[in-house]
Amino acid sequence: MDNLNEIAQELIKFEREHDMNDNQVAFGSHLSVERIHDIKSGNSNATDEEAELIERFMQSNNTSND
Repeated sequence: MDNLNEIAQELIKFEREHDMNDNQVAFGSHLSVERIHDIKSGNSNATDEEAELIERFMQSNNTSND
């Protein structure tokens, strides 16, 4: 995972910890499943706006499970 960017690493870790799949993350973050796949695989980097949507989604799910 060393070659993946930070948001991709966070997303992979988040999905594992919360037992979520790409479809659930895409729905919750308002991004397409294809974009989530591309970001996680390192095929493309998330834009600033996409990264913000993903971060917001992950934060909202972290606080509800604490």
